Amino acid sequence: MNMIVGSHDLLLVTLDTLRHDVAAELAATGRTPNLARRLPGGRWEERHAPGSFTYASHQAIFAGFLPTPASPGPHPRLFAAAFAGSESTAEGTFVYDTPDLVTGLARAGYRTVCVGGVGFFNKRGPLGTVLPALFQESHWAPEFGVTSPASFENQVACAERVIARLPADQRVFLFVNVSALHQPNWFHLPGATREDGDTRATHAAALEYVDRHIGRLFAAASSRRPCFAVVCSDHGTAYGEDGYTGHRLGHPSVWTVPYAHFVLDPDDTDPREAAR
Repeated sequence: MNMIVGSHDLLLVTLDTLRHDVAAELAATGRTPNLARRLPGGRWEERHAPGSFTYASHQAIFAGFLPTPASPGPHPRLFAAAFAGSESTAEGTFVYDTPDLVTGLARAGYRTVCVGGVGFFNKRGPLGTVLPALFQESHWAPEFGVTSPASFENQVACAERVIARLPADQRVFLFVNVSALHQPNWFHLPGATREDGDTRATHAAALEYVDRHIGRLFAAASSRRPCFAVVCSDHGTAYGEDGYTGHRLGHPSVWTVPYAHFVLDPDDTDPREAAR
């Protein structure tokens, strides 16, 4: 990461509430082709979430604790605060001497931008301002939130506007919290009704919806220079497994999340990805 930070733009996408099993199933069956095209080997890596709900997980992620590989460690981290005795800080780790990664990247010359999604980013109350306040620039609107059937399209359009107005020599760290997977998501499944409620099938349909539009985000993020992207879930959610529903609880459906990182190259953009 010490060769990446300073030379590349950076993109962090959290697919809020996305379960690993659903993500892996859709990638394997060709239902998320735009994501699968970017995943190393066309597959998601299985990892463990640093928290069981959005606020806790993002506090950890912004401190440099991305989801942990689901195998015995220690596992070297991409980013880490300067911390004596850290067993996950390695030679290639980007180390920052600030309380959080966002501030560390700002100190390294990046413009830090948040495009919020779920309620912890809505800036409508003190709690909803904590995470956005880490960034130099933050955006949220009701049409980005969990109740909007077009939430991700609206978020992508905001990200495109942000990138378009940046000076060419200004590197950017763009963070997008994708709200579409979070309940309510029933409206992403054709024919479903509010009375039907949210299910694993509507969760999968929401991911297919995100996949249809994520190419635009990747194209914008890599439009000026190579972009190092991290795409992951912050936590999963339960749909009745072992009697559990929702998250902020300890169940494999919550703790097990999909993860990938890769470089987006401006010369490797499918023209369809930039289509509006």
